[in-house]
Amino acid sequence: MVAIVTGASSGIGVHYAEQLAQYGYDLLLVSNQPVQLQQVADDIHARHGVQTWSLDINLALPDAAEQLFAFAQERQMDVEVLVNNAGMLIFDVLTRTDIRRMETLLQLHVVTMTKLCRLFGETMKTRGKGFIINMSSMTAWTALPTIQLYNATKNYVLQFSRSLWYELQPYGVHVLAVAPGSTNTGLLPFPERFGRLLLRVGITMEPDVLVRRALKKLFRTRRKVYLAGAWSYLIVPILKHLPDRLVFFVMRKMKFIDNR
Repeated sequence: MVAIVTGASSGIGVHYAEQLAQYGYDLLLVSNQPVQLQQVADDIHARHGVQTWSLDINLALPDAAEQLFAFAQERQMDVEVLVNNAGMLIFDVLTRTDIRRMETLLQLHVVTMTKLCRLFGETMKTRGKGFIINMSSMTAWTALPTIQLYNATKNYVLQFSRSLWYELQPYGVHVLAVAPGSTNTGLLPFPERFGRLLLRVGITMEPDVLVRRALKKLFRTRRKVYLAGAWSYLIVPILKHLPDRLVFFVMRKMKFIDNR
């Protein structure tokens, strides 16, 4: 059986690939970073003995999902697990955001993810077994300035996955939306000491822990959503009810709006 992981060349995607190999899956790893991707594929093959394929493809292209599906079909891969992990973050006000970058994010988070669920979901449904993880975010429940494209598309992922769960569950296919909060992938702009504190108190989660828990929810439960981390259940309601005056104050301090 084969598991597909998109965005598998770095971050959370590497941990999905690593742990799915430990479950015994052969791996089709997908990214647009060919050198790093091949290194991940070779390393996992050497350590776990599973077969690995690396596919260098830009998943933001309009026909990326069809290309990926054709690659798997041509090699007669029996795909049992699909992890839609590839994503990006734009941190800026919308009126300053480059339109091409906007299109890339929307294509990646919404169109390609949806198409991959459609294409591989059909084969899983026909087989009568399959597993799909779609990576959402804790921010899917909130309206926050400067990440308006990110949280809006992650809300789409969340609601789409919930709806698809109902459609595919009767056919033995489990769909799970994973909604992490802060994850220690090395991209956080925190001083090292503060980052260690966030990990110690449980606000930030190590990516290998996130993936281990997500896969356990995928394989051992029938839950629709995994909101990762106990702190997320506290933070989400707080973010949803932030006073507008506080939001505007922070935006002025960060120079996202003029002081008036």
